[in-house]
Amino acid sequence: MDLIIWRHAQAQDEQEGQDDLQRALTSRGEKQAVTMAKWLDLHLPENTRILCSPALRCEQTLLPLGRKYKLRDELAPGGKAALLLEAADWPHARQSVLVVGHQPMLGQVVARLVGLQGDNCPIRKGAVWWLRTRERDGHEQTVVIAVQPPDLP
Repeated sequence: MDLIIWRHAQAQDEQEGQDDLQRALTSRGEKQAVTMAKWLDLHLPENTRILCSPALRCEQTLLPLGRKYKLRDELAPGGKAALLLEAADWPHARQSVLVVGHQPMLGQVVARLVGLQGDNCPIRKGAVWWLRTRERDGHEQTVVIAVQPPDLP
């Protein structure tokens, strides 16, 4: 199974009294989203299942990809890595799964799956991490297939 993790692109700073879920992308974030959507469109299998946080900045990050997706409340800011993995049906899903979400949850998923010593991995805004599960010598492993930052074509 492939699990593709996409952190939302650069968003506006939180304003006092503003609902965090309503923060929009900056113009730089919009450019990051378009760049990553083009890269993903070249590499994602057609039948990829796409899950997105209900936060506006995540949905705006995903829209340039132009594919169907589902909003999932468990991917909202403050969500837990275990809930993301459950929503993605890791490692048993029959198709690739793309998840658009937030730190620190995404970094916690990466750290957990690749066996980092800390409990979190920094992930840049707008970046994609592509992970794959495989079996070797009777043991399940997670390998990193690609890490694509938003500022490289």
